[in-house]
Amino acid sequence: MFSLEGGGKVGTVQSVITSGRGLNADEIADMAVNKLLHVADTAPPAIREQAIAFKDRMRVVVKHYVEQAQRSERTTLYNVLNQAGQHDAAEIVRKL
Repeated sequence: MFSLEGGGKVGTVQSVITSGRGLNADEIADMAVNKLLHVADTAPPAIREQAIAFKDRMRVVVKHYVEQAQRSERTTLYNVLNQAGQHDAAEIVRKL
């Protein structure tokens, strides 16, 4: 027999919707940083300001690495398409 008791809060649910495209680096960075760090409205002003500054810097770093991952993925796709003899498709990917 297994029993589980407890309670908890469900956090905020956020949805990002795009039309005709995937998520861009800014949107992904925002989602990641919002999951990693929450700044409470009730935090003392000095701590709140420092936390917001840290969150802003974290967003810049996350965005940088998301963009790097996107470029790396395009490079991989370009190489795979070229090796498969799909040179026209590879050029389209390269120009993205």
